[in-house]
Formats: sequence, C-alpha cells, structure tokens
Amino acid sequence: MLLAKKLKRCDKFPGISDRLALLFSTTTQSSEIERITRIINDHPFPDQPLHPTLLQHLPQTTPLSSTLVENVLGRLFAAHSNGLKALEFFKFTLQHPHFTPTPDAFEKTLHILARMRYFDQAWELMSHVQRTHPSLLTLKSMSIMLSRISKFQSYEETLEAFDRMEREIFVGIRKFCSEEFNVLLQAFCTQKEMKEARSVFVKLLSRFAPNNKTMNILLLGFKESGDVTAMEMFYHEMVLRRFRPSVVTYNIRIDGYCKKGCFGDAMRLFEEMERVACLPSLQTITTLIHGAGLVRNIQQARQLFDEMPKRNLKPDIGAYNAMISSLIRCRDLNAAMELMDEMEEKRIGHDNVTYHTMFFGLMKSSGLEGVCKLYDRMIEGKFVPKTRTVVMLMKFFCVNCRVDLGLNLWGYLIDRGFCPHGHALDLLVTGLCSRGRWEEAFECSKQMLVRRRQVSEASYRMLQRYLVQANANEKLEDLDRMIKNLQAVLPPPTRQQVAQ
Repeated sequence: MLLAKKLKRCDKFPGISDRLALLFSTTTQSSEIERITRIINDHPFPDQPLHPTLLQHLPQTTPLSSTLVENVLGRLFAAHSNGLKALEFFKFTLQHPHFTPTPDAFEKTLHILARMRYFDQAWELMSHVQRTHPSLLTLKSMSIMLSRISKFQSYEETLEAFDRMEREIFVGIRKFCSEEFNVLLQAFCTQKEMKEARSVFVKLLSRFAPNNKTMNILLLGFKESGDVTAMEMFYHEMVLRRFRPSVVTYNIRIDGYCKKGCFGDAMRLFEEMERVACLPSLQTITTLIHGAGLVRNIQQARQLFDEMPKRNLKPDIGAYNAMISSLIRCRDLNAAMELMDEMEEKRIGHDNVTYHTMFFGLMKSSGLEGVCKLYDRMIEGKFVPKTRTVVMLMKFFCVNCRVDLGLNLWGYLIDRGFCPHGHALDLLVTGLCSRGRWEEAFECSKQMLVRRRQVSEASYRMLQRYLVQANANEKLEDLDRMIKNLQAVLPPPTRQQVAQ
C-alpha cells in the first residue's frame, strides 16, 4: 500500500517511478512465491488431491509466469519438500493453458524426485516429457538423474540407466557423443567412485573420444577423493595423452594441494600459471585465499585478496567468503564482521556460506551472545539458512539450554514455507523431551509428517516413551496413523539402509 502511494507521488519523476515500480513488482512476486510454496507444503497430499487447491489459487484464466513456477520449485527443493508434491505441481503447470514449461522447472522437479529416490516417478516424468516437450530434456537433466542413480544404486544399474537414456529417453533428440560420456563420468566422480569412473573411462574410450573436459572431470574426481598422489598421476597421464592444461586444470590441482595443507605447492602452481601465460581466474585467487587460511597465513590471504583489482578481478561473494573463513581461522572475528558489513554496503549480499562461517566462528569465540546477535540479523533480513547451518544452529541452541531459540528457528522455517531436515527435528525433539516439553515435540513432529516427511526412528521412540508416560494415548495413535500413511507413499529403502 505504501509503495503504491509512493508510485502515485513519483509519476512526475520517471526514473524514480520506474525503480519503485520494479521494487513493488519484485516484492509482490516474492510474496506470491512464498504463498504458493506454503500452500503446497501444508497440503495433506496424497490424502487429498492437490490439483483442485492449485486450481483455486492459480486459475487457468490467469497467465502463469515461468519465474513463479521456477522459484516455487526452487523453494520446494530448498525446503526438502516431499517429491510427490513437487511432481503434482509440475504436472499442474503442464496442463495450464497459459504456461510454457522451461528446462529449469523440469530439472528442479526431476532433482527433487531423484533426491528422494522416487526413481519410478522420475523415469515416468522423463518419458512423458520426451513425448510432449522434448526440448526440456537437457544434459543437466541427464546429469541429475545419473548422479542420483550412481549414489543410491549399483554400478551396473547406473550403466543400464545411461543405456536406457540413449535408447528411449533421448532417442531422436541427442546423438550420444563426448558430452554425454562426460555426464556419465561426472556421475561417478561426484560420488567419489573413482574405481568405477576409471572403469567406465577405459570401457567406453573406444566409443567416445575424450576431450579436455573429460580429463578435467576425472582429475576433479581424484582431487575430491582426497588423493593428491592419484590426482598428480592422472595429471601426468593427461599430459602424455597430449591434453594441454587449462585454467580449470590448474584450479583443480591448486585446490587439491590447498585442502591437504600444502599451500607452498599450491603457490608453486600459481607461479607456474603466470609463467606459461595461463591467466589466473577469480576462482584461482579465491581458492588460494581459502588455502592460505587453512595454514593460518593471514598475511598471504590478505595480500591475495587486496591484489585482486590489480589483476582486473572483482571480488565476488565467494572471494569474500574465503577471506572471512581465513579471518575466522585466525580468530579475527572483528575483521570478519567488518568484511560482512562491507559485503552489504557493496550490495554483494550474503549467502549460506557467509552465515555458516560466521556462526561457526562466533560459536567458538563469542558464545551464545554473539550467535544470537547474528541470528537476529539473519532473521530480520529474512534469510533462510540451508540444512547444514540449520542443524548446526539447532544443536548449538539445544546444547546451550536455549531450546526456545530452537523452537523459534523451527517456527521461522515453517512460516517461510520450508520443511526442516530430519536431523534438525531429532535435535529439537531431544531438547524438548529432555525438558519435559513433549507436547511441543509432538507438534513439531506432526508438522513434519503433515508435510510428508518422515520422522526418524530415534525421534519416534523418544516421543513414544514420553507419550506413554503421560498417558497421551490418542496422540500416540495419531502419530502412528500419520507415519503409517506416509510409509505407504515413501520410496523403498536403499541397499545401504536395508543392510543397516
């Protein structure tokens, strides 16, 4: 309302009016995204159909923007929402007469399904899209599917999935060549399955000609596995195969040495880059700043950071995060906070890495008071932390006898349309039950189940014990019924879970 009045008063100043109009539009769209996300998350699907509810709030007479759909699906992904709800929403958009589906929306839906191991539904969706909207099938969608199959299923099943994509899903759309081969290798390398990646490389080398990207994917895989020796051996194999090292190649090797604490070797490679006229990128300097922090060489980190403009490089959020991390490791909290303020002044903004790093440093030095100040700042800025940070905060609050702050964080996430991760619920249920607040623990567990997310066995057993002691038999029956209903739609357990 206030923005609308300002718009009327600024009609005679076109520049100001345009900026306010853009702000008003952005704020309205953000509110709509949050509203639709909350409706989907709170809906008791599959007990009740989701389609009529969506039709009520997104009528087919009104145009549906791709920005809205992509952002809602992005929120559902970040909120760890149930994959079947995301699938229903995407199916609804496909039937909308005023909407053209985008690859981004499809990829996000596929990612949500594959992450929750709904592989049957994911394959069905890909087959449907292949018939109706083949342009949505991209290398990224292939990568999402293969990476998750590689994580949760066997080596043979991953190769079968690759074969199925070539024969059924991408037939007539893409002819499989080096790019698709790279996607398959990346699926194994992402899971640090280098023995399998090497096997695939040797097995399919005669069919697919490797390129620079192929070699860098494998090099990155060896680096991520933490084996610097294997990384260097493969690098020499690259050279023998007459592949010329690129800035990406150098960045991978520099990162490998930095993470092992071999900062001198990383700097040697940096100097070599400059000698062979391979210009260091923003990522190169960011990696070195982080590496300097790991060995507590704050002078070198600061020098690298300050010299970035001289190299025609503009520090981004990643570079600032690396510098903040280095300062935190050297216990210079004040300088780290100053950098955080500078990011705000320069409108670079903060991401989850910024907050996680700062919270970690404050927990080690300033204790509860410092953490609470930053927590209040985060909430005021309406920033929603990712799972790793949520779990860290929940544990800190509960261990420090501030379970009220844990409840506050839980409520904040629920109000923003996010479904907190099961680990966060485990910590909160333990903290509440140990203080005799089992009713609140029950309500939080119920909120999780309503959003079609499973409660862990540990949390259930703890709640069961307290509910029995309190003679709250109706609540226990209600909990059992919701868990049983949810189990009927959850995917089967993985082989690892069965073994456990």
